Amino acid sequence: MAVPESPALIIDGLIKDVGPVAALDGRMKRVVAGVSLQARHGAVTALLGANGAGKTTTLECAQGLQRRTGGTIRLLGQDPDNADAALRARVGVMLQDGGLPPSAKPVALLRHVAGMYATPLNVDELVDRLGIGAFANTTIRRLSGGQKQRVSLAAALLGNPEVLFLDEPSAGLDPQSRLMVFELIRELRDAGKAIILTTHLLDDAQKLADYVYIIDAGESVAEGTVPELLREATTADAHRTVTFESMPDADYTAALRPGLSIEETRPGSYAVVGALEPADLARLTALWAQRGVMPTSLHMASRSLEDVFLTISGTELR
Repeated sequence: MAVPESPALIIDGLIKDVGPVAALDGRMKRVVAGVSLQARHGAVTALLGANGAGKTTTLECAQGLQRRTGGTIRLLGQDPDNADAALRARVGVMLQDGGLPPSAKPVALLRHVAGMYATPLNVDELVDRLGIGAFANTTIRRLSGGQKQRVSLAAALLGNPEVLFLDEPSAGLDPQSRLMVFELIRELRDAGKAIILTTHLLDDAQKLADYVYIIDAGESVAEGTVPELLREATTADAHRTVTFESMPDADYTAALRPGLSIEETRPGSYAVVGALEPADLARLTALWAQRGVMPTSLHMASRSLEDVFLTISGTELR
């Protein structure tokens, strides 16, 4: 099947106010302040941000679950605020809180949902793929968080949607379920689906996303592919972590080039922090050889998407 060239989702200058914040003066709080983004077919588009950054609100406006205050949205060429049943049948939604009826049992619920679509996916195959059969006779209220996530994902997929919204899809999943969900998302992307997901788990985004938007305080503050964001960030290109047998002395610290520092990460373990160059590493190893010091470990790691996110959004709690 040919993948459409036009974006599946276009958001331009989205504004969303909620409130009133203070009952006395009736002021509104702006939770989304001009977010713009695009999501294409055959790609995973990730919205990253801390809790409260505006990710979920942006997705809910894009789906038509909340009415926007300003800006424009086009979902498969239509305004979601005025969407008809035909458009909604082309879109799958997995909400962060699940939205599942607590007294229902998973398979019975999925068969009911499947009955709402003209050409649904095979319920039994989906149940088997997501491992739902193991808890098929347990009511939703008694399921674990990860089990509810799997049922929510199955419900979102049943209509074989062209666009799939996933709000924190890996929340509460055990490692095996997480890998399975990742594999399924990649298959859907390769089949030409447009997948838009939110997450605050930066490792998930780095593994899954084709394109990333970082949302902070209701605004789009950075965008790009993961490699682009890693290249363009202004912090150190890499952190090198070295574990020594003994504490480095003042002479060792003095041997570090300006811009590098050494920190004790735990007793007996020290991190040389900064943008190390090959010559810096040569000086370190020469100093160890001169003093007869053999590091217990030497770890060199590239920067991660989490480093980029913290550089942009800061480390303070919100």
